[in-house]
Amino acid sequence: MRNKSNVRQMIMARHQRGQNSAYSLFASFITVPAVIPDFSLYLIVDSHMAGARSCLDIIRKALDGGVTMLQLREKTMPRKAFLSYAQEVTRLSRAYRVPLIINDDVAVTWASGADGVHLGQSDLPIEESRRLLGKDRIIGVSAHTVEEARSAESAGADYVGSGAVFSTGSKSDIRGIIGVEGLSRIREAVSIPVVAIGGISRENAARVLQTGVNGVAILSAILTSDDPLQETRILSQIVHSILSPPK
Repeated sequence: MRNKSNVRQMIMARHQRGQNSAYSLFASFITVPAVIPDFSLYLIVDSHMAGARSCLDIIRKALDGGVTMLQLREKTMPRKAFLSYAQEVTRLSRAYRVPLIINDDVAVTWASGADGVHLGQSDLPIEESRRLLGKDRIIGVSAHTVEEARSAESAGADYVGSGAVFSTGSKSDIRGIIGVEGLSRIREAVSIPVVAIGGISRENAARVLQTGVNGVAILSAILTSDDPLQETRILSQIVHSILSPPK
């Protein structure tokens, strides 16, 4: 009860500061159904990268194509609009039993009923996020080094997202390319799942997965594809050929 009360206080405090009037509607408790995370094909959705196309349409096609995990990453969308969007994607992801992760925002995670949050190195600490969200939500953390990955694991993260493995135009604040070698070192250093991110496509996904990571995070390869459904199917086949080869 304490966790949910603290979240409500945080949400209402933001409302009182005028940051998001929509949060005042979410005083009731939200139960998150248990969904076992499969990190193998992890789509990160950024509306800026999708351009004029409907993100919801891309998400539906990606889910049909075999995406196993979703993340919404919206750095500039107004908070009220982001909450509404997150609620809609939550309902959609539930129908496919695919976990939905919200980037950075613990309050939107809780209020939308999403399955978890992904935190950067400068975001809310893992321990505080866990206290606010409870033990059942998924908490992921960006880790660019072995030290950051170990720290995240010690603090209670459920997985780390590590990269950028290759150069990418999806983020302007990439702290350096770690390459396949750096990714391998992080994989060997921690026991929690590791998801590779950064410039991953059908051309290099197999090489990345051969490091032993639990999955690949995809952005532009699906979001900018002329056929998101087919692109997702191709990536899904590659992922399964490495992680679940036929016996």
